[in-house]
Amino acid sequence: MAKLVTIFGGSGFVGRQVARLMAKEGWRVRIAVRRPDEALFTRTYGAVGQVVPVMCNIRDEASVRAALTDADAAVNCVNILSPEGKSNFTNVFEDGAQFIARISAEMGVARLVHISGLGIDPNSPSSYVAAKSRGEAAVIAARPDAVVLRPSVIFGPGDSFYNRLAGLTRMGPFMPVISPSTRLQPVYVDDVARAAMMGATGAAQPGIYELGGPEVMTMAEISRQVIEAVDRKRIPLTVPMPFARLGAMAGGLVQTLSGGLIAAPLNRDQLHLLTQDNVVSEGAQGFGQLGISPTSPSAVIEDYLWRFSPSGQYDAIKRSAKNLRRD
Repeated sequence: MAKLVTIFGGSGFVGRQVARLMAKEGWRVRIAVRRPDEALFTRTYGAVGQVVPVMCNIRDEASVRAALTDADAAVNCVNILSPEGKSNFTNVFEDGAQFIARISAEMGVARLVHISGLGIDPNSPSSYVAAKSRGEAAVIAARPDAVVLRPSVIFGPGDSFYNRLAGLTRMGPFMPVISPSTRLQPVYVDDVARAAMMGATGAAQPGIYELGGPEVMTMAEISRQVIEAVDRKRIPLTVPMPFARLGAMAGGLVQTLSGGLIAAPLNRDQLHLLTQDNVVSEGAQGFGQLGISPTSPSAVIEDYLWRFSPSGQYDAIKRSAKNLRRD
């Protein structure tokens, strides 16, 4: 019988790509999510019965144990950008990650892949970063043999980074830019998923891998890249940090008062992330050790940001038509 991998958060932005690759490798894939009825689309990633969504709440030990039954490998792709209902940074990034690592060790699951992030710091003023840091430490303590991936900001269809920036180009002649000098190293979701697949199949050695794309860019450069990709004439406008903080505080307040039903366009944790460099450390192991050549954003983003263009999917046709001459 084919080997089985349990992917926690397997219907999410990164998890679904890991599921697709694992199914392509011939593995049986168990998609462990809170709402399996909303993850039925993942069943199309493999043959009939190869990919199966199951209900799992990583805040509950018994639920995690059930999801790991008979698994040969596990991948933790669970991520939230802000508290959602009963899920918060502590019980998702710390408790959930610790449950998965400890229980996978107790049950003899051969391999564990944990997706963390660059720039983790347990003393960070960002509760998002601090919780991720403590969760990663708990994973390594329980599973020293784990493969831990620390990606920079991830891009690809459905991302929450380039899509959000592209949405700002619709607001008028100016495109607001926060912390224009902050350096990022955007990494393609398929490259991260391939690294996770290698960890789950044993093709990658245990350890920490820092994953960044081929280019280090400032927020100002990324903003200009987005403006060009959506074919809009916009002027980047730096937002003074005091105004950005006020906006983040207001957005966080609205989100709190709504019980998480209204997502803030920018909260204090996200603002902190935008003001900190997020690049691979010198000498860290990463894609080079995995034999993966990372993909540049310029090769991909136009394929999914077209909906923000003035004419949508017809934008390229209209640009081409301008070159035609009347006889």
